[in-house]
Parts: sequence; C-alpha cells; structure tokens
Amino acid sequence: MDFPCLWLGLLLPLVSALDFRYHHQEEMEAFLKGVAQNYSSITHLHSVGKSVKGRNLWVLVVGRYPKEHRVGIPEFKYVANMHGDETVGRELLLHLIDYLVTNHGKEAEITKLINSTRIHIMPSMNPDGFESVKRPDCFYNRGRGNANDYDLNRNFPDAFEYNNVSRQPETLAIMKWLKTETFVLSANLHGGALVASYPFDNGVQATGAFLSRSITPDDDVFQYLAHTYASKNPNMAKGDQCKNKMNFPNGITNGYSWYPLQGGMQDYNYIWAQCFEITLELSCCKYPREEKLPYFWNDNKASLIEYIKQVHIGIKGQVLDHNRNPLPNVIVEVQDRKHICPFRTNKFGEYYLLLLPGSYMINVTVPGHGSHLTNVVIPEKSQDFSALKKDIIFPSQGKLDSILVSNHSCPMIPLYKTLPSHSAATKPSLFLFLLTLLHVFFK
Repeated sequence: MDFPCLWLGLLLPLVSALDFRYHHQEEMEAFLKGVAQNYSSITHLHSVGKSVKGRNLWVLVVGRYPKEHRVGIPEFKYVANMHGDETVGRELLLHLIDYLVTNHGKEAEITKLINSTRIHIMPSMNPDGFESVKRPDCFYNRGRGNANDYDLNRNFPDAFEYNNVSRQPETLAIMKWLKTETFVLSANLHGGALVASYPFDNGVQATGAFLSRSITPDDDVFQYLAHTYASKNPNMAKGDQCKNKMNFPNGITNGYSWYPLQGGMQDYNYIWAQCFEITLELSCCKYPREEKLPYFWNDNKASLIEYIKQVHIGIKGQVLDHNRNPLPNVIVEVQDRKHICPFRTNKFGEYYLLLLPGSYMINVTVPGHGSHLTNVVIPEKSQDFSALKKDIIFPSQGKLDSILVSNHSCPMIPLYKTLPSHSAATKPSLFLFLLTLLHVFFK
C-alpha cells in the first residue's frame, strides 16, 4: 500500500474544509483556487476586473459547461459585499460554493441544478472596503465605500435622473461583465436589515412614485421572487426581527417604498442588462461576530438554493428566420409589459422571459421588418429545471442581415426622463396607479 498517498488522501478534506469565520482576500483566493482545481469539470474561476487597490474581483462559475454559454442554459449570478462592511453575504457565498461542488453527483436536486444552470458567484465586489475595516461595527464602518470612498450602490447609471458621479473601477467591471453574459436572474447580498427588496429603487410618476412606490412592468414576478427567498428564511419571513427598523410584511419590500436610491445596481441590471435582480438584506447587524455565521448559513441555505431555481420559470427559446438561422438583436416582449429598454435576443437568437403561470401574447419585433405575435400558455406546474421552451420562426422572406451587425443598446441616460409625457411607453402608468392604490389600502 502507498502510505504517503493514503495520508495525503486523508489530509485533503481537512485542508480544503471551509470553516465559519471571516476569510480575507488571500484566504478567499486560496479557497476559490482550490475549488477550481479540485472540481475543474464543473467550475471555472476568473477575475472580471480589479478594485481601486488592484485586488481581483473573483467570480467562480459552477455548471455543467462552466467556461462558456450553451444555448438553452440560463445564466444566474450572486454578488455580495459591494458594501465592504456588510460581510455576511460574502461568507454565505463561499459556503454556497462549497455546498454546491461537494454535493454535485451526490444530491439529486443539486446535481440537476448545476447541470441545467450556469451559476456565477462573486463573493466580494468591494474587497478594498472589506480589508479596510479595522473595528467591526453593527451600524457603520469606514469600509462601506471602496478605496476612493464611493458607495458602489450609488455609482451606476440611473434611468430616472442623471447620476453625475465618477464611475469606479469596481462599477465599470460589473458593467463590462454584464455585457459578456446573458444574465437572466440575480441577487446582490447586503446587511443591516432583514428583507428581500425588489425594483425599482428610484422612480418617477409613471412608475407610481407619487404614491411612494415604484413598480416595474414585471412587478408580479419581482414580488414572487422576493417572496420565494424570504419565505424560506424563517427570520426574514417574520418581517420584524430587526430592532429600530421598519417592519416588512412577509419579509419583502419595494425598494423605492423603503427609501429612494439613485444609481443602484439592481435597477441597472433590470433596465440595461435585462437581468432581474433583487437586493437581499441578510442581517440586522452589518458585521456580526464570527460565531453567528453558522446561524446565518442555516437560515439562508434553503433560500439561496430555491432562489437559483427561479431562473427556470417562464419561457425561453430562440427566434429564427425561415431557414432556421438564429436572429440576434430582435425585440421579444410580452405585449402588455413593455420595458423602457426593450428586451432583445442575444447573439444566439435566444430570449429568456421570467413569467408566472398564465396566458401571454409574445410580441417579436425586427426593426424594419414588422412584428409577429404568438400566444403562449405557461402551465401551473413548470417543467423540472427548465422554463417552457418555445422557438419562434419570424415570418419574413426578406433579408434580415442588417440586425446581425446593428448595435441596439439603449443609451445610459435617464430614459424615463426623456419620454414624452403621453408616449406609449408611459401608458402602463394607469395600471401602475391602480395597482399601487390597491397596495396602499389593502396592505
């Protein structure tokens, strides 16, 4: 028997075990690199940029095809620690990584989830801020901002008002990253409260802001997503566990209703990256003691897994021409829920629409070539780890080559401010007004 190899095999699990404590940058990097090496068939580690002080913004991808997008497999992401002093999410994502890779091939649900989803996990968006905290405090620490003292969750372009701040390296890295992947669903992890908050964080009259609420065209889906996470977290679901904080019915809130926020990441994701993102506030104390971390993991593990699974609700597919060639840059929207920046197919002609069960009229528009309507019914019982698949053939005999090279990205300006007061894009405001009115009187 080869005793050195035997002893090495016994020691490896001890070396790679992840304990419940705060891991600083070097320790976090060592853990992520170890996972990438030991589980190379289902993981891929890469940096999407660097912080002000040159620290890598690491992302670990977990999936059956971790290094590249595959048609039909949706992209999901978690981002934590954008406020450097809000630390629970950072450690939870490290433990989530550990849980996913060690249970792949052993637990059926986790194996299906990894095989059907490409999961991107960024434990720390603000490593400089985290490293700068010298005396951890529950309420305020110097490390909230980045090394230039910018609040990264006020640093993105805003769709409602001009956000004339200097874009920080961490923010620019996220913006660039979002252009490289077709992200469908996301959450960013914070601390200082216990609630799942959904867009919009900012607002105008057309989105219901005059009634202290700002609603997206997909408000039903966002409320469902927030409730999905909160309902699996026993303390968050109570809605009143933080002293001297607001009470949140069922543990969820509309961001603007809580407090207006300019330049936030979740609004940016939804408007310019067509990615549904919510904000998860995971702890009343921003930087709790290390011995509390196992309790946070126990409270959030089921929620973290269940939320990833929601990337598979709704409908997905490709838009194809009559020769079955994929059509990129094509607008694909539900007829009665148009987005201020229209959702478009990616370079593979793919679309992903997160929708609840029901009947929907899907409007496919090729600029210059008209529109095509198709009715879709999403059943109450969804397919196992897959949205309803519906490929759409666009009925045009003309050449559609121009859309292959056109750049249809929306300008990063306050899109809601540039709208005429009675344009078609603001027509949903009556619906939003009535919905918000009902919320005010019956909540």
